[in-house]
Amino acid sequence: MKYFKQLLLLLFLHSYFSHSQSLNEKIIQIKNNLSNPNTTDSLKIKLYSDLCWYYGSLNKDSASYYGNLALSLSQKTNNLKGQAQAYNDLGILQYKTSNFNKAVSYYKKSLVIRNKIRDTLGIASLYNKLGIAYQRIFKMDSALQYNTKALEIYEYKNIIKYSAIVRNNIANVYSGLKLHKKALKEHLIIADIRKKINDDFGLVYSYTNIGNSYLFLKDTIKSINFYNLGISIAKKNNYKKELGTLYNNLGTIHKDLGQYKKAEILLTKALNIRENINSKYGIASVKLNLGELKLRLGKLSEARKKLSNGVKLFKEINANDKILNGYNFLLQYHAHKKHTDSVLIYQKLVNTMQDSILNSRITKEIAEVQEKYNTAKKEKEIALQKEEILENELKIKNRNLYATLLGGALLIVGILSIGYYHRSSFKRKQLEKEIELKDALSKIKTQNRLQEQRLRISRDLHDNIGSQLTFIISSIDNLKYISKDLNDVLKSKLTNISDFTSDTIHQLRDTIWAMNKNEISIDDFSTRLLSFIEKAKEAVPSITFKYKNNIPSHINFTSIEGMNLFRVTQEAINNAVKYSEGDLIELNATQKDNKLQLTIQDNGKGFDINNVTLGSGLSNMEKRMSSINGSVFITSENGKGTTITLQINNTTNDV
Repeated sequence: MKYFKQLLLLLFLHSYFSHSQSLNEKIIQIKNNLSNPNTTDSLKIKLYSDLCWYYGSLNKDSASYYGNLALSLSQKTNNLKGQAQAYNDLGILQYKTSNFNKAVSYYKKSLVIRNKIRDTLGIASLYNKLGIAYQRIFKMDSALQYNTKALEIYEYKNIIKYSAIVRNNIANVYSGLKLHKKALKEHLIIADIRKKINDDFGLVYSYTNIGNSYLFLKDTIKSINFYNLGISIAKKNNYKKELGTLYNNLGTIHKDLGQYKKAEILLTKALNIRENINSKYGIASVKLNLGELKLRLGKLSEARKKLSNGVKLFKEINANDKILNGYNFLLQYHAHKKHTDSVLIYQKLVNTMQDSILNSRITKEIAEVQEKYNTAKKEKEIALQKEEILENELKIKNRNLYATLLGGALLIVGILSIGYYHRSSFKRKQLEKEIELKDALSKIKTQNRLQEQRLRISRDLHDNIGSQLTFIISSIDNLKYISKDLNDVLKSKLTNISDFTSDTIHQLRDTIWAMNKNEISIDDFSTRLLSFIEKAKEAVPSITFKYKNNIPSHINFTSIEGMNLFRVTQEAINNAVKYSEGDLIELNATQKDNKLQLTIQDNGKGFDINNVTLGSGLSNMEKRMSSINGSVFITSENGKGTTITLQINNTTNDV
């Protein structure tokens, strides 16, 4: 076994250094050409650009150095083509290092120049890159606009392979907007195109995306079928990166279906491949998946190791969203182990990371508004330049048409008829795309307005009401401290007011937590509930609490559903603690048919429902569940405890 591991390590190192050696040989050859005294400036610019590209995979600082050399020499010699290429290369370098806003800035500088020199295919390439970059910074309206522009050029030039690539990017934007049926329709069209032109590499991506779309639409059977089709092609062609992605996705499905043995095999394959190609992000992602799987299997020590390694790798690449997921899983681990101090520590880490992500998003939104304002004038100039180019192209077409007329009247009629047909068809397709684009933009604007309103209200709650409540607690504590001669009754009253205010702050934080999310996952809900249970354990150590979640992790609630369900569960637990006189409270979350069900059961004294008047607490619980189209049921019997059952419809991923 030890020998086998050593052999695998040697094979990996050989593969890695062989690739590096190949690049280094190319770099040495280019530098030799640069040292030739007869090398012209235009050739030097090209060689500098080549060095920028090759160093991009080895050393980012060296890549930036040669990219700037290419730009400087191009500007000095007024080589517009070289300037455009240099800005393009520097943009790619910024994109690789996740500086997406800087990448957009470089791409736009390149675009201005390529419009001047009428480099149509270069323009299309930049439109595509801009669309991808805007997608990464969640500006879906801009992403759709630039991808659509790129698609128009590639379809006009009849470049089928690149048209399919851009269509794929547009479909991914639809997925980002949760328009999964639209995304699926596009991906199926793209797959047919790639099959016809024998584009195996592109077909693997199409099958992966189709599988993802079916998964979002809750059709796991079709999702698994398309993932397996992708795996078959990726194996045949040795597409390692893509194979790792497919194994990871397929393993996640089997994990959520409760098929843990199959899931572990697939996820382990994904991990081996990603370690072989040294994909840090991919390795970290699979380790979190495996860690969650080990949690479900009750293999807690293995779970902690995988989760800790995954979080460590994500910290190295500053993937805050993934770090937050890892913290949530580690919180669950410590809850299982009943490490109260660690649960509180990780709950604090989760809250801090959520605040950091929220603040980062707010800062980005402010910067984007400022950027739009600053670039409006430049975009207008670009539009005018584009109009001039189109006018010149029209003049050229007219001259060609007049020359063609000399060839004969019949030929002219035929050409005009064909041209009219194609133009009408093109306009019709363009109109359909514009209508789809307007629909998508309208949805984006509505989502942006809702998110801004949520952020404004949550900030007001946190900054105003939260600080005022904290001041009240501090004032009461100071009053108790300086007024040592107060009688016990008054001190007790002050303590009750302080405790009530503290509880109000916790409820306020829960409300802000729900408001800052469009959706609340079952994992988020469970984490919040476990945190509440830990506090209940500290308050009443004589009662044992048990919580079991059998709902798949892809299930989500709306923020309103999640908040109301959480509040009703809190009320049910508090009632059991106060009145049941039992020593065990069990919570069980399950999915049955199209219903999600949460039961809260105690082993207390119970009561006769027919002979007891139920108070306002139950009325509030029923109102909350009714407001989210849910139900609450109570069963109880003297001496046999009480069971409260909460039911809500499962509407996850409805489109």
